[in-house]
Amino acid sequence: MRRLANINCLEVTADDPSNNQDLLILFHGYGADAYDLQTLSEALHPPRPTDFLFPQGPLEVPIGPGWTGRAWWNINMAALQEANAKNSARELGNEYPEGLKKIRPQILKMIKEARIPWNKVILGGFSQGAMLATDIFLNAPETPKGLIIFSGALVSQDEWKPLIANRKGSQFFQSHGQGDAVLSFRNAQQLETLLTQGGMKGKLIPFSGGHEIPLQIIQKADQYLKQI
Repeated sequence: MRRLANINCLEVTADDPSNNQDLLILFHGYGADAYDLQTLSEALHPPRPTDFLFPQGPLEVPIGPGWTGRAWWNINMAALQEANAKNSARELGNEYPEGLKKIRPQILKMIKEARIPWNKVILGGFSQGAMLATDIFLNAPETPKGLIIFSGALVSQDEWKPLIANRKGSQFFQSHGQGDAVLSFRNAQQLETLLTQGGMKGKLIPFSGGHEIPLQIIQKADQYLKQI
C-alpha cells in the first residue's frame, strides 16, 4: 500500500501511464476496507489513462463477533437499520458528524501529496465513503473533475448548501437502491435535490435492490466517466 498523509492507500496504476493521467479516488463504506472497491478498477474504463486510489479508513470498528472493519468516522449503524426496518427513515441532513470534520483536512492533505491537479481528480465512494467524497468535493480548494455517489446520503446540509454554488455546472453521478435498509432512498433523494437546486448537473439513478452496487449501476457509472 502507498501511504499518503498517514492514510494507507491501495493503488492501481494506469495500464498506459502518462504524465497527464487522471486520478479516481474511491472511499469504502463503514466496516469495509481499502480492498472492498478494488474490483471497480477492472470494471470501470475511463477514456483517459487513470490511476485508481482506494484509501483505507483510519478507524477500526466492530462488524460482528470477532470481526472488525474500517471506517472514516463512527456511526450508529444499528440505529439506522432499526429506523429503516420500522419504515421511519432517520433524517440525516441535520447531522454533522464530528468525525467528518476531523478526517476532512487529512483527506485534503492526502490528495495534495498525490500531486495530481484537482481538475484531474474524480472523487467517489460507497455509503459512508460516498458522504466523505461529497464533502471533499464541496470543500476542495478547486473544483474536482467529477463526483460518484454510490448509495450515499445527505448530511451536514447547512454547511454543504452554500458550498454547492461554487460547483455550479459540475456533473455528478448518483445511484441508490430503492430497498436500501441501511441508508434510506429518501435520504438519497434529499441529497439529489440539494445538489441540483444548487446548480450541479446530475440525477439520482434508482435500482431495485438494497445497499449495494449492482452491475447495471457500474455500467452507468462507466458511462458517466466517459461523459466527463
